[in-house]
Amino acid sequence: MMSSLGSPVRAYDFLLKFLLVGDSDVGKGEILASLQDGAAESPYGHPAGIDHKTTTILLDGRRVKLQLWDTSGQGRFCTIFRSYSRGAQGVILVYDIANRWSFDGINRWIKEIDEHAPGVPKILVGNRLHLAFKRQVPTEQAQAYAERLGVTFFEVSPLCNFNITESFTELARIVLLRHGMDRLWRPSKVLSLQDLCCRAVVSCTPVHLVDKLPLPVALRSHLKSFSMANGLNTRMMHGRSYSLTANSSHKRNSFRKVRTIRPPQSPPRNCTRNSCKIS
Repeated sequence: MMSSLGSPVRAYDFLLKFLLVGDSDVGKGEILASLQDGAAESPYGHPAGIDHKTTTILLDGRRVKLQLWDTSGQGRFCTIFRSYSRGAQGVILVYDIANRWSFDGINRWIKEIDEHAPGVPKILVGNRLHLAFKRQVPTEQAQAYAERLGVTFFEVSPLCNFNITESFTELARIVLLRHGMDRLWRPSKVLSLQDLCCRAVVSCTPVHLVDKLPLPVALRSHLKSFSMANGLNTRMMHGRSYSLTANSSHKRNSFRKVRTIRPPQSPPRNCTRNSCKIS
């Protein structure tokens, strides 16, 4: 079940259920065991052939709690897999890079998923990268297969804790983007130091005055692009910096006018003042 939770007692912002599928002995249990912060206990009982673990990841400043369900690849547990696949938001297809048969069996699992959970986001994971010296599935072949399926591909190693969290994070991102949940964390997205500095400069300098700043040309160009991309230039046209500049320019113009003013001279004696008459 996916939910956006605003209660302060909750330790997460989103809750996702992921399913690990693949033939038996491809290392799905090893992937779950490599999660250091994961909790193996389940809030409710689950039957034999199903292993459960929860973990929390950080995605763009939001806490995403993952319920990871490891379904046994044995045929006698196919009924359990079908029932658990209906409530999953994401599926992790796992094969062993040192076992060619496990890679060839991915097609069968995809058919099961398309039948009982059509349209669910998937990623392809080649497990046991630490056994690369026994590799039977080339990386290029698995990558091409993933591209044909339209899914993201990872090679992971539970022994070295390599790409485990990264693969879960990428699948969580895909799921949340598909459900339109990314708009909920856009306002609180963590900004880089460069973005924070640009925001601070642009907030007090209108875009048409950026070129006058004593900065390198490349940095001034970046500030102008940042201002236009974030819609700050229109709002800052009436800011404090613009008023000060306008006032200072007005004072300079007034001072210039004062300097150019000449005291009135008395007209010559032979002036008839015809030009001064009001018609």
